[in-house]
Amino acid sequence: MSIKITTLIEDSKNEESELIEEHGLSMFINTPRCNIIFDTGASGNFIKNADKLNIDLHETNYMILSHAHYDHCGGVRSFIENIKCYPELYVSKNFFKNSNKFKIGKDRENKYLGIDFDEKYLIDNGIPINYVEEDILEIEPNIFIVTNFKEDNSFEEFTSNMVIKKGEGYILDKFKEEVALAIDTYKGLVVLVGCSHVGIANILNNISKRLNKRIYAVLGGTHLIKCDENRINKTIEAFNKLDINIIGVSHCTGEFATMKLEELKDRFFLNNTGNILEI
Repeated sequence: MSIKITTLIEDSKNEESELIEEHGLSMFINTPRCNIIFDTGASGNFIKNADKLNIDLHETNYMILSHAHYDHCGGVRSFIENIKCYPELYVSKNFFKNSNKFKIGKDRENKYLGIDFDEKYLIDNGIPINYVEEDILEIEPNIFIVTNFKEDNSFEEFTSNMVIKKGEGYILDKFKEEVALAIDTYKGLVVLVGCSHVGIANILNNISKRLNKRIYAVLGGTHLIKCDENRINKTIEAFNKLDINIIGVSHCTGEFATMKLEELKDRFFLNNTGNILEI
């Protein structure tokens, strides 16, 4: 299978680009069988970028939301209300129950990080919701949604200031709703991730073992932005052990981690707004 992946929006862009950048992530995947939107950024700006890139979002067959954070789901309402398209939506079975998300601030004024829609809004607007329960769900031949990631190492820890509000209190957010997309191409698996809150090495190792296939490329966010050098080095070791050819990460990866990833030379690129990868 050959595919084309366009990054509709991300935190950065090339200097000469007329596209909009924002803190968020959205990618459009064109395959011979279907078109997929993976995440929707923080707003409707990904729609404006798609128009500039001559991508017709009306032809979207599937929408997949990696996790219930605003910078990945903030464009859902704009898509539904402006595109008037009704793709099959896929989210984890834990998506809505884990959507009341906050970040604990240094001044203790917590910031809401969750979504601005609920199940009723989607149903009222004609969006079919599919809840992913199994570890691997094949939505089309060779196109898989993967979730329920088992902890595969000891160096990837959850972010202590990201929490879920339960009643009057808060619990550590372990991102039980996080999903990734894996597409089996003629060169190997291409994996798309949102933020990799459960650990990018953890996600990739789980996918490689479950599908028993080699990973050729990975695109998306890695949430290495505030990680120490030890974790970043161990992540790079994991990339090398998996022998991944193309590593196109960005968004929540951070400047220091990006600098370290540049040591991978031709295998690494900064996957920013407007980037296109064809396989």
